[in-house]
Amino acid sequence: MSRFEALFELTRGRIVESIHFGAIAVVDTQSNLLYSYGDPHMVAFLRSSAKPFQTLPFVERGGVEIFGLTPRELALSCASHEGSDEHVRVAESIQQKAGIDESALQCGVHMPGDSAAYKALIARGERPTPNRNNCSGKHSAMLACAKMQGLPLDTYLQSDHPIQRDILAGFSEMCGVPADSVELGVDGCSAPNFAVPLFHAALGFARLADPRGLASTRTEACGKITSAMTAHPEMISGRGEFDCRLMQVGQGKIVCKRGAEGFQAIGLLPGVISKHGVGIAFKVSDGDLLFRTINIEPLNRVRPAVTLEILRQIGALDDVQLKELSAFGPTLPIKNHRGIIVGESRPVFTLQRA
Repeated sequence: MSRFEALFELTRGRIVESIHFGAIAVVDTQSNLLYSYGDPHMVAFLRSSAKPFQTLPFVERGGVEIFGLTPRELALSCASHEGSDEHVRVAESIQQKAGIDESALQCGVHMPGDSAAYKALIARGERPTPNRNNCSGKHSAMLACAKMQGLPLDTYLQSDHPIQRDILAGFSEMCGVPADSVELGVDGCSAPNFAVPLFHAALGFARLADPRGLASTRTEACGKITSAMTAHPEMISGRGEFDCRLMQVGQGKIVCKRGAEGFQAIGLLPGVISKHGVGIAFKVSDGDLLFRTINIEPLNRVRPAVTLEILRQIGALDDVQLKELSAFGPTLPIKNHRGIIVGESRPVFTLQRA
């Protein structure tokens, strides 16, 4: 089996103009591969899809209670937020409660994804600060975790720091991969990041969505994280964006977290398609790079549509839910700059039942 297979295509007239390739794994908590496409064991970096796991040690050690974080603040610690004023206020609240300063964040800066914040910064001639970074919630939680243990803050991103060792251990256990077999890299926000086979990333999300049978502390922590993410999906991405809308339509039963360079992970709680939790992980080989609409809103064209097609094929969304999400696909018309329909974008894969 090839590592990547044709996943999504765009047409113009009667011609297929562009093709995106990828691989998919759908796994339950019992380590059963339910469905696949391409190579479900190809290794890929989770990038920001790893954020719920990176927050796990903080929650397990009682950080939510120690600092009195709200579910909204916990959700932001798992987020790839859009740097809106709302997101910045929540990041500031975490920092205030933990007694840390924004200047301690080592995530770097970038322009916000939120169009209103983007335009406002340009109009004011301001440079974004670290809290506009879409990883500021994660970094705030890492620093808070270090603060409550009396650990150094200035080295919190080093791979041998106790915070990062705890994160790697928890990630390794959740995904069923020995820690020394997890491939490490440096993320865009400078934190360590992890690459594992798609199968194991999907297993990790299955366990996140259904932690029954894990240690009681971990079971409770996973429940807090998934509850926060599904209760406040507007913290996870941005209002109206795909991750947010899917979790809203999923009504607490679907956890969704995108990652950079074409990675996407989804967790289905028990009862959606199985009595067990189910995880989905897929990788778009070309990275599904983000572009902006005429209104400067961020948009990925492949992953939302592919996610919807996966969920449609496995029966995780009904017709009403699919209609509510139809602005994201699975099949959409392609329009030119005058609004004339010139083709369509569409998934072209059929999942293979294991």
